[in-house]
Amino acid sequence: MKMLSFSARTGKEILRDPINLAFGLGFPVVLILLLSAIQKNVPVSLFEIEKLAPGMTVFGLSFMTLFAATLVSRDRESALLQRLYTTPMTAADFISGYTLPLLPMALAQSTVCFLAALPLGLAPTRGILLALLAGIPAAVFFISLGLLCGSVLSVKQVGGVCGALLTNLTAWLSGIWFDLKLVGGAFEKTAEALPFVHAVRIQQAACAGSLDCGVDIAWVAAYAAAAAVLAVVLFLRQMRE
Repeated sequence: MKMLSFSARTGKEILRDPINLAFGLGFPVVLILLLSAIQKNVPVSLFEIEKLAPGMTVFGLSFMTLFAATLVSRDRESALLQRLYTTPMTAADFISGYTLPLLPMALAQSTVCFLAALPLGLAPTRGILLALLAGIPAAVFFISLGLLCGSVLSVKQVGGVCGALLTNLTAWLSGIWFDLKLVGGAFEKTAEALPFVHAVRIQQAACAGSLDCGVDIAWVAAYAAAAAVLAVVLFLRQMRE
C-alpha cells in the first residue's frame, strides 16, 4: 500500500510540471513532421515514415530518463527520500513507485508519435499495437537509467547529462537518421553494443507486424534488467547510509 501511495504521489508530481511534459510528448512529433517534410522534397529515401515513426518512439523514450532523473534528484535535494528511508518501504518499492506512473507516460508518448504519423502515410495496422507492447522493455531501460542518474546527480546536472547528452546519444547511435553501416568502423560497433539501435529495430519490426528480432529483444531486455537491478542496489545502498 505504501508503494502504491508513493506511486500516486509521483504521478501527481509529473503532472505538476506541464511544460516538460508537453515538451517530452511534443518534441518527437515535431521532428516527425519536419523530417517528413524534408523527405517530400528530396529525391532519395532518407526518412520513410514506416521507419521514421517507430524510430522516433525510441528517441521519445529517452525523455523518460530525464523525467525519472529529475523526479529522484528533486526528492533527494528536498530530503524527502531521506525521510522515506525511515519507513518500511524497500528499495524495490521506491523503484516501482517511480516506474509505475512513468510507464503509462511512455506508452502515451509512443502512441502520440504513431498517431502523428498516420496522416503522413503510416498504415493503421495491428503492428502499431504490437510496437507499443514491444517498446515496454526499452521504456523500462530508459526509466531505470533515469533513476540511476537521479540518485547521483543534482537537478542541474540531470539536465545536462540526461537532457542533452543521452538524447543526443540516442538520436545518433540508434540509426534513426541514417544507416549505421554508412559510417561503419568503431562508430557502428559502439552503436551495436548499446541498446538504442536494437530498440529501434524492435519497433520497426513490430510495426511491420513481426517480432523476428530475438537478438535485439534479448539485448534490450538485458540492458533493462541490468539498469533496474543497479537502480535497486543503489537505492538500497543509500538507505543503509
